[in-house]
Amino acid sequence: MKKIITSDKAPAPIGPYNQAILAGNTLYVSGQIPFDAASGNLINGSIEEETHQVMKNLRFILEEAGMDFSSVVKCSIFIKNMDDFGKINEAYGSYFGDDAPARETVEVARLPKDVNVEISCIAVN
Repeated sequence: MKKIITSDKAPAPIGPYNQAILAGNTLYVSGQIPFDAASGNLINGSIEEETHQVMKNLRFILEEAGMDFSSVVKCSIFIKNMDDFGKINEAYGSYFGDDAPARETVEVARLPKDVNVEISCIAVN
């Protein structure tokens, strides 16, 4: 069984995909960028501010599926500059306690809307 999960608090998809898909008890959340759906603005301040906005967007989608960050088992982080790794890691880590998920972090040449960070996740209920 597959169910589309959508939160109006998170950015709408900019292509042929959904914010998240719930398959059984596993939620697959599409990559989120630092876009504030409430204001309609891209957050382009410090890398910490951008990362916090990405994490807020992930939280909105997780909540729509009845989950939270404790449900997350895997994250993928895509960053434009590996020199930002420490700052992104600090902001990202503040959303998880000792029960942090598995993850990878990859430097990429370019991200949608030329943002500096994009994060996707997988969660289980």
